[in-house]
Amino acid sequence: MRVVIKIGGSLIKEAPELVDRLVKEFGSESPRIPEEACTSEEHPYSILIVPGGGIFADAVRKTDERFSLSADAAHWMAILGMEQYACYLKDKSRALGIDSIASLPQGVSVLFPYRLLRTKDPLPHSWDVTSDTIAAWVAKQIGATLIKATDVDGIFRNGKLVREISADSYRGSRESCIDFALPEFLLKNRMECLIVNGKSSDRVIQAVYGKSVLGTVVKGNI
Repeated sequence: MRVVIKIGGSLIKEAPELVDRLVKEFGSESPRIPEEACTSEEHPYSILIVPGGGIFADAVRKTDERFSLSADAAHWMAILGMEQYACYLKDKSRALGIDSIASLPQGVSVLFPYRLLRTKDPLPHSWDVTSDTIAAWVAKQIGATLIKATDVDGIFRNGKLVREISADSYRGSRESCIDFALPEFLLKNRMECLIVNGKSSDRVIQAVYGKSVLGTVVKGNI
């Protein structure tokens, strides 16, 4: 079972604890993780954490606003922001860091995305494309389920949490906790994305197991 979890920059305080909770549940091939630290003897899960850009990408946005960067420069600087967040997550947790998706280790690992994306360069260079769509692209490449962990329970409309929504109905919307390009990517690739509140590590773990949790499913496969 392969799962991509995009951990948003909004969770920068909670993210290390979330990652370590995932490692405790699903293990890691990192030599820093003793076998007995896992909650069961064998976990057939490969969980790849794709970092958001967070405060690191925000610094690039501010630089772009002030100095008018080219689209290419802003794109690669923002991905380097994701790389910095990956470094933070690895430093503050017990997860394994990887920079390739050619073969995935069992358990939990954190993707350092710059080298992979620089080699493949699969997506438009635009602020419409952020780490959400990058995580979706990674999930597509490895045939993984996609979960977005953020600081809200999901998508709200008229003050109420929407448990399921068609990506088609969300195209063109900039008022959301997902990036502008993600709905179109989900539709094109017939994928779905589950949005959950990453402040609840138990909720994220249950989502990995495929159980029903509080959140919003954005469906591009209907």
